[in-house]
Order: sequence, then C-alpha cells, then structure tokens
Amino acid sequence: MISIPILVIRILLLFGGTYGDSVTQTEGPITLSEGTSLTLNCSYQTSGAPYLFWYVQYPKGNLKLLLRETSGKDQEEDKNGFGARKIKEKSLFYLEKASVQMGDSAVYYCVLSGTVMKTIEGAEHKFCEIQETSCD
Repeated sequence: MISIPILVIRILLLFGGTYGDSVTQTEGPITLSEGTSLTLNCSYQTSGAPYLFWYVQYPKGNLKLLLRETSGKDQEEDKNGFGARKIKEKSLFYLEKASVQMGDSAVYYCVLSGTVMKTIEGAEHKFCEIQETSCD
C-alpha cells in the first residue's frame, strides 16, 4: 500500500484596516494530498482603495510576505508557484497553487491595508512590528 503524504494548511483571519474595513477567509484548517490544487478565498470590505496581501508563516518560522496585489494587475505569481488573483467587482482575493507540496504546510493570512493618502512624518506600513512578529 502506498502512503500519500498529507498537507495541512491552516488559515486565519486578520483585520488589516480600520474604519469598517475587514477581510474574511472562509476556510478553517484544511488538509490536502500532495500534488492537488489549492484555492484559498478571501473576501474584503473597504471604504477606500484596498491594498491586499497574502502572508505566510511556516512552522517555527517568521511571518513573511508571500504575494501582494499590484495596482492595475488582476493576477500575481511568485517563484514557488503561488498565485494571487483579485476580482474587484466581487471584492474577492484568492491565493492559488496548482500542485501543493509538503513544504507548503503553513498558516496563510489574507491582509487588507487601507490607502494612505498622506504619510505623516516617518509613518509607513510595518505589519510585522504591529503584530510583534519579526520579518525576514
């Protein structure tokens, strides 16, 4: 009998903004067989122009930026085969991968950050410091 490695992916919810902005991830912890496809759903609500991100935290690792929505593009892809796809009309932002591997086991976070119209002296987006988690 052949043993099929099982991939476990945990998904959590983060609120990335204020003033009523929110994100919702519908999946809880999920288990996939190695080689199957992955789609994580993230819906968002915002009163402004959103900046959307997917962060990942591997076991015993630091929080890392995986993908971000780039203005004007509906799809992004990284070197490891993860892709992010935005459907603006439905306020949806997906994380996808055609074939997951054991090394993809992690916690994935969908994050919404509101538009900064004017930077106050020295202010910038530092998600990791806010969460008291160091970033690589």
